[in-house]
Amino acid sequence: MRVSFARADVPPGLWVANAGATAALGMRTFAQLLTPGLSWRNELLRQFVFAFRVTLLPASIVAFVVGFGTIGIMGGSLASAFGAVDRVAPVAPLVFLRELGPLLTTSIVAGTLGATITAEIAARTIREELVALEVLGINPVRNLVLPRVVALTLWMPVLALLSFWAGIAGTFTATVLLYDATPEAFAGQLLGLTNFIDLWGSVVKLALFGALVGVIAAQKGLQVSGGAEGVGRAVNESVVTCFVAIGIVTVAYTQLFQAFFPEVNFGG
Repeated sequence: MRVSFARADVPPGLWVANAGATAALGMRTFAQLLTPGLSWRNELLRQFVFAFRVTLLPASIVAFVVGFGTIGIMGGSLASAFGAVDRVAPVAPLVFLRELGPLLTTSIVAGTLGATITAEIAARTIREELVALEVLGINPVRNLVLPRVVALTLWMPVLALLSFWAGIAGTFTATVLLYDATPEAFAGQLLGLTNFIDLWGSVVKLALFGALVGVIAAQKGLQVSGGAEGVGRAVNESVVTCFVAIGIVTVAYTQLFQAFFPEVNFGG
């Protein structure tokens, strides 16, 4: 069977068309960011505060549970079998900074803020509010898309660093309470395998993820059709697309990160 990329209504042509539309929106958003004027700063602040209220608690709870159950209990069980439960401490920051933390944080943001952005913009699109804004000379990309993308880009690293400590607290609780590790030994070895390259690499990755989620969510809202049913479909597509894009970018970013900074493969 011959695969055709010419039709934009079925895969894989649909995937290519959506990727192109998302990239185009990303470039338009970046162009608006470079355009003088800060008329969108109030909306940026509102979106940043909203992101703080919606995501901080669930991200912290998930990070604590994962740190307690996955790294603390499972890792502690394996390490204690070899009499090296204290070795769990330096592994936890490495896991949360490099891969697990960014993936957990971005998944929560995509499922909450990303879905909210898509639903809000999609509802305005269905009601033709964006057309009315353009008639009034107001750029929807500058006043709706840009503040949301910038807010996510700025908030994601902050959220990940806050939930990082929640995850470390979960690991600490499990290893100290269940495997009799001493708090002093845990604290003394906590950053034994971590360096500033891991920290900054995580910050850059999370900022990239924030921008990616924001642009994808906004694009799904802008291209919605079909009334209320179309809004629900756009929200579902937004979350799924974010997950797929995050997975692809994670693989590419990790390979490039280890290629440019080979010393991180040996714990600094």
